[in-house]
Amino acid sequence: MMIYADRLKPLWIIAISIFVLGSCSSAAVGEQRPPNMVIIFADDLGYGDLGCYGHPTIRTPQIDGMAAAGMKFTQFYAVSSVCTPSRAALLTGRYPIRSGMVGNRRGVLLADSTLGLPPEEITIATALKGQGYATACIGKWHLGHRPAYLPTRHGFDYYYGIPYSNDMVPTPLMRNEEVIEEPAVQETLTARYTDEAIQFIERSKDRPFFLYFAHTFPHVPLFASPRFKDQSRRGSYGDVVEELDWSVGQVLRCLSELGLAENTLVCFTSDNGPWLQYELKGGSSGLLHEGKMTTWEGGMRVPAVAWWPGKIKPGEVNLTVANTMDLFSTALSLAGVDLPTDRVIDGRDLSPVLFGREELEDQPFFYYRNAILSAVRKGPWKMYLITVDSLGGQAGKLIEHNPPLLYHLEHDPSETFNVSAAHPEVLAALHKEIAEHQANLVPGTFMLDERETQ
Repeated sequence: MMIYADRLKPLWIIAISIFVLGSCSSAAVGEQRPPNMVIIFADDLGYGDLGCYGHPTIRTPQIDGMAAAGMKFTQFYAVSSVCTPSRAALLTGRYPIRSGMVGNRRGVLLADSTLGLPPEEITIATALKGQGYATACIGKWHLGHRPAYLPTRHGFDYYYGIPYSNDMVPTPLMRNEEVIEEPAVQETLTARYTDEAIQFIERSKDRPFFLYFAHTFPHVPLFASPRFKDQSRRGSYGDVVEELDWSVGQVLRCLSELGLAENTLVCFTSDNGPWLQYELKGGSSGLLHEGKMTTWEGGMRVPAVAWWPGKIKPGEVNLTVANTMDLFSTALSLAGVDLPTDRVIDGRDLSPVLFGREELEDQPFFYYRNAILSAVRKGPWKMYLITVDSLGGQAGKLIEHNPPLLYHLEHDPSETFNVSAAHPEVLAALHKEIAEHQANLVPGTFMLDERETQ
C-alpha cells in the first residue's frame, strides 16, 4: 500500500530524540543482528540541488532533515561522471577500470548493448546475501540488461525498475527478469519505486536487509507525478527533485514506524553531477566548476548524507574526502563480512568517521574519464593531466596539460586559480601517487566496446 505522508514534515525531530533519549524497541533487535543498510542513489543530481547544500528554491525538507539528524559530507565523490561506471564502482568498491566497466567515448551501456557487469565481480548484495541479508534493487540498474547481467544475477533477491537510462527507447519496466511494462509510464516511476521499497522493508523487517534504491531521476527526460507537477519554483527540474525528497521521507518514516531506524544506516547520494547541456532541465553544481561528463569538481563531487539515529551524531558536517566506493567497505564492515582478498578493493570503511571515533588519513583519489586517468587528488590538492572541453555537458575534446594544472580545493573549490607554478613539490608528489597507482593497476578485460560508446 502506498504511504503518502506530508512532504513538508521532516523526521529530524524523531531522529534527534532517539539520539538524545537513547534506544527504544529496536535496540534489542540491534543487539541481536547486523544492521540494515539502505543506499538511495539519485541520477544526475548536482552538488547544488538540495536545500541543505544551498539551493534557494528547491524544497527538500526530508533530505534537509536527514542531514540535520545525521551527517552531511562536503567533499564526497562519485567515482565517474557518467552512469554505468559510477554504479559499478559503488556496488563493487572498485575503480570501474578494474572491472572493465568503462569505455572510450560516452562510456555507458546502451539499449542495444550486449555486455554488463562481469559475473565474477562481487557486489555489496552478493557479499551481504552470504551473511543472511535480504537484498533488493529498486530503480535504475544500468549495468547490463541481458539476463546474465541483471541484478538477480548479482546478489539481489528482488529487482524492480528500469534496466538503463530513461532517455533510451524503449524504456522497459522490469520485475526480476521479466518486462512488465513497455514503455514504462515515467510519471509514476518515483511513486511506484517508493511503494516497492517500502514493501521490501516491511516484508524484510525480521531479518537484516540491504536496499539499493537507485532513482531514475533527475536524469532527463524529466517526469513528475500529478501531485508534484508544476509545484516547484524551480520549474520541472524542481518538481522532480521535490518528489525524490518526498520519497526519501517515506523510506525514513517507514523505518521509524517499524522500529528499525536505530538499526539501519541510510546513505543518500548521486551517481554524478548535473547534465548542464540541458540547461534549465538540468541541475546545478553550486559553487563547483562544470558538471556531468567531466572530471572537474562539478562532474564528480556530489551531495551525500548519512543517517542512523542513535549512532550518528545529529547535525554533523564532515569534511572527509570520501567516495561511493567506500560504501562497499563500510557495508561489509558493519555486517561483519571480511573484504575479498583475491582482488583490489579501493574503498575504505567510513565507520570511524560516521561514528565520530577518528579521522581517516588522506589517500589519493583518482579521477577517470572513462578509461583515461585525468586527475588525482590527495589532501587539498588536485592535479590535472587532462581536462575536457565539455561544451556545457557534452563529451568534448580532451586537452592535455604539461605542466599539469594544480588547484587547492579547500581554498578554491571552484577551481579558478591554477597554482602549479608555485608548488612544484606538490606536482612531484602527485605524479608519484599516479605512478604507484598505475604500476599496480590491472585493467578489466570486459570493457565497453567502441561501438557501444558512440
